[in-house]
Amino acid sequence: MMKIRRVLHPTDFSPASRRAFDCSIEVARRDKAELLIVHALAVVVPMIGEGYVSPAAFDEVQRAARAQGQTQLDAAVARARKAGTRARGLLLEGVAATQIARAAKSQRADVIVMGTHGRTGLARVFLGSVAERVVGTAPCPVLTVRGRAGR
Repeated sequence: MMKIRRVLHPTDFSPASRRAFDCSIEVARRDKAELLIVHALAVVVPMIGEGYVSPAAFDEVQRAARAQGQTQLDAAVARARKAGTRARGLLLEGVAATQIARAAKSQRADVIVMGTHGRTGLARVFLGSVAERVVGTAPCPVLTVRGRAGR
């Protein structure tokens, strides 16, 4: 069995990612590994009807999103530390799957532990699967944890 030194846990802070968060803590504790919790902010273009959004308004929306993401990330890091892991957070911007794979490479993650919403049918076709894209592009093994038990 390989020695895990760094566990990367991507999160969108949804209920589906909570089980994966708990699992990432277990893996990090078991191997005395560092836990890197990452959150990827999507670049959002605000639309107000058919009107124009000024650069200042756009910047304010982005600033607020970054602040909220950082607050949630800091809380997750605090929970992981309280559970007995060495943890730190990393706030990313861009397409989630791409940023997660890049972070795994640049941070030299040994494993990614991430949640999956378990969507099927049309929801999966239209919304896609971040976890599926990460599995296909990650430089290390990916452990996916279904958000809801018993399906």
